[in-house]
Amino acid sequence: MPGRSGLIRLLVAALVLHLVLIQPNHPAAMTWRALVLVPLELPALLLGLVALRGRAVLVLRIVLSAALTSLVILKTADFAMFTALARGFNPVADVMLIEAGLRLLAGSIGVVPAALVGLAAVAAAIGIGWAIWWATGVWAVLAAPKVTAWIAGTGAVLSAVVAVAEIGQTMGRWSLGVSPPGAAFTARVGVERVVMVRDTLRDLRAFRIAARQDPYAGATGLLDGIDRDVLVVFVESYGRTSLDTPFYAGQHRETLERNEAVLRDLGLSMVSGLLRAPTRGGQSWLSHATFANGLLVNDQTRYGAVLASGRETLFHIAARSGFHTAAVMPQITLDWPESAVMGFDTVLAAADLGYEGAPFNWVTMPDQFTFAALDRLVRNGQADGPSFVQMALGSSHAPWVPVPDLVEWDSIGDGQVFNEMATSGPTPEEVWRDRDRVREQYRDAVDYALSVVFAYAERHAGTAPLMIVLGDHQAADFVALDTRADVPVHVIGPPHLVARIESWGWSEGLIPDPDRPIRGMQEMRDLLIEAYSSPSVGEAGSARVTQ
Repeated sequence: MPGRSGLIRLLVAALVLHLVLIQPNHPAAMTWRALVLVPLELPALLLGLVALRGRAVLVLRIVLSAALTSLVILKTADFAMFTALARGFNPVADVMLIEAGLRLLAGSIGVVPAALVGLAAVAAAIGIGWAIWWATGVWAVLAAPKVTAWIAGTGAVLSAVVAVAEIGQTMGRWSLGVSPPGAAFTARVGVERVVMVRDTLRDLRAFRIAARQDPYAGATGLLDGIDRDVLVVFVESYGRTSLDTPFYAGQHRETLERNEAVLRDLGLSMVSGLLRAPTRGGQSWLSHATFANGLLVNDQTRYGAVLASGRETLFHIAARSGFHTAAVMPQITLDWPESAVMGFDTVLAAADLGYEGAPFNWVTMPDQFTFAALDRLVRNGQADGPSFVQMALGSSHAPWVPVPDLVEWDSIGDGQVFNEMATSGPTPEEVWRDRDRVREQYRDAVDYALSVVFAYAERHAGTAPLMIVLGDHQAADFVALDTRADVPVHVIGPPHLVARIESWGWSEGLIPDPDRPIRGMQEMRDLLIEAYSSPSVGEAGSARVTQ
């Protein structure tokens, strides 16, 4: 039996392993309650170290030290990614972001401080690895008679079985009917990442094949049929429910019909259709990636894989075809390192747009200000050649409180004209107690977003850009009252450009015909290239890949 000092060493060593196993990987889990989490892996590890002897326990210590140190690093990466990008770390797809993150850090705090941060991170990883090695060594030298070793080994196996059972239940692989007295959280993170790596590698192989087979890779003469700026405008949560659900359709169809007449009188042409989005209720970036890459990106694994695939997005192609490419993203408030591989020459996040007004709860600024910032910062005549822009509007994002009003464009300034609107009306807490009120606010917010888009088109009708306006996804089912993934899409511009997409079979005007075929959003990249490129290029695109 170990003496008092030996018991203290055992307790400290167990505490080290306990802290490693309960380390959170998400900011929301960083609470004092995490300290009382019972890690189901811990008894299996400790009893296994006691039961084994000689070379077997040495191998176990090496494996445990390497695995647990790797999982600490992985959970730390998860924590950083959840903080910055609201998602976990993908060990395959996100490796390329490390360099971008280091460059961003160096640009923010300087090269030397950034290097010191990097060295500190390496030192911390080494220190954690040493602590785990020490802790496993303390338990490995605990002497035990042969019978006790057999009992410890049996206990280790039974504990491992309980941990595996809990992991499978949590991951939805089976149901136990009871809840184990704890959680094998760290082991589950490891299993989930193994599955993620497998799925990402599978998708990455498919996407890299698609990149190699891309008929437009390296082709010239692309998009040469466009003689002006192009705006790809994603309207947040704008779905088919605006056309079909009576609660929304009355107001939204009237807005579409009224603006259709106005824009037609100004000499603009319009066609509209329906697209099948890759997501519902959220994750707008999946729709953005699907549209830009011409591949179906319907989950986070495929999102990471397509970013790492090397496939040219619509914006890469536009950039090498003479356009200045830009992303105007008013809801991006944190670092966005993925943008480095998306084909944008200029990225304007919330902090770059110059808004000095009050936020509209989660929504950083009204859509009308975003359009005004687009004119001021991108469409200002300073770029060499026309611009090709992705915009992701935010005013129709939940919680849909408060809803702005349109103001005179010349009065927008730095956005303080919106301050009174930003603090008016009910609070989100008041509205979200009643689902009917939530739906009313959603209806008004989408109507505002559409009104802004068409007001902008009206404002620039004399020198009209080519506008592709589409919903990013349907709202959550309980709000949309519609479980389909379809979203409207409108192409607005001068007649000679809109006429080039007649073969798509869409409806004239701003109201899509529900009986026309619904295209997948992943078809849009190649359809646009085919329609607006030299005929020989368009013919090459007939072999396009839209996995």
